[in-house]
Amino acid sequence: MTTEFNFFQNWYPISPLEDLEYDRPTTVTILGKSLVIWQSPVSKKYQVFLDECPHRLAPLSEGRIEPKTGNLMCSYHGWEFDADGTCQRIPQAENPDLVSKNKTNFCARKFPTQEANELLWVWLDPKSEELAAKTPLPLSPQIDAEKGFVWSSIVRDLEYDWQTLIENVADPSHVPFAHHGVQGDREKAEPLPITISQSNAQIIEAKIDRKFKSTITFQPPCHLEYQISLGADKQIGLITYCIPVSPGKSRIVAQFSRNFAQNLHRITPRWWDHLQNRNLILDGDMVFLHYQERILQQKQQTQTWKTAYKMPTSADKLIIEFRNWFDKYSGGKLPWQEVGINPPDILSILPMTQNRQQILDRYHQHTQHCSSCRGALKTVQRWQIFLLVYFILTIATVALLPDALRLPWGLPLTLTALLGMGVYGGLKFWLEPKFYFVDYIHAFKK
Repeated sequence: MTTEFNFFQNWYPISPLEDLEYDRPTTVTILGKSLVIWQSPVSKKYQVFLDECPHRLAPLSEGRIEPKTGNLMCSYHGWEFDADGTCQRIPQAENPDLVSKNKTNFCARKFPTQEANELLWVWLDPKSEELAAKTPLPLSPQIDAEKGFVWSSIVRDLEYDWQTLIENVADPSHVPFAHHGVQGDREKAEPLPITISQSNAQIIEAKIDRKFKSTITFQPPCHLEYQISLGADKQIGLITYCIPVSPGKSRIVAQFSRNFAQNLHRITPRWWDHLQNRNLILDGDMVFLHYQERILQQKQQTQTWKTAYKMPTSADKLIIEFRNWFDKYSGGKLPWQEVGINPPDILSILPMTQNRQQILDRYHQHTQHCSSCRGALKTVQRWQIFLLVYFILTIATVALLPDALRLPWGLPLTLTALLGMGVYGGLKFWLEPKFYFVDYIHAFKK
């Protein structure tokens, strides 16, 4: 399929830098390509390689960073690669010249990377490094501390496709209903007059003219940003990067900015914001988008989105503009066949998942990727162990106290042990589950 838009010759953010693990390689998939991220202890910069050892194609993400050399070592046979992907050691080589004479043939495939706006970026076409160097990153002007902005970030894997994610983020009219009680109020929903101010291969821009004026910008293939003016020079922003992972899977890397209430931002733990706000918003969309996508794919076997969807209001204009862009510049398809996924096979590998715990699996979609939530979860689990041990030791101690000390000392100790068990119960049955799974039932959102 020949198209005007090359999805691979673009910059994609992989993750916030603060969520990456510097002491071990990790894997991520973008556009069907399995990548490994690791940090060289020499350069202190993150590198991104294709997640394949050139020897026998074992995943390098299962390897380790060798402390003696600072190289990435494949754990299958011990081949080592430096930060440039050059093979530095083959333990099985009888001839020491084998490595030096075959550096090009034995190298790991390296992708261009940059670190900017507290994100790690990767260019998905390793053969066009010169073009990558000339192409600016799709950065947001709202991620700028010098202009008074503060921001937080989140990354989460999603159980629906890239195009469904773009549609969802580009649709502010769903907020009062899908996020009622979290970010919206269904009783206050009103018509949303959206106008398209520009549209071409490089950008789609929309305006919303109401009390709080907004500009929505889509910069293909992944950058979708809101700039919302609250008046009196106050501004909030939603900066999202919508990453195609594989058919039926996507990843969102989002930054939330504002140029006011800086102190409140600094005292709010990032993990708490994720539990009580950001993940709830993503949960609110997840289930019906998972089903909506598969219903649309079934209908598209006999018709197009133009007849499958009914979009009569101006609130749908940005969705229509995006769909038209996707048809015009990419043939209405992502380039899965270029990574070995054949388009006819896509429908067969996208069944409707009935297990809500799988669709809303917070741990594997978010917690394991997020340094703040991983750390908070470990702390919660350690506190549970401490409180349980404290209870057992305290009750045992009180039981052994002589009668004269049991009342003045035993009663306070028993009360603190019972209080600790109350805290233990709250951590175990209320807080800890929020890192794993929270069922989101719209019918119960009063």
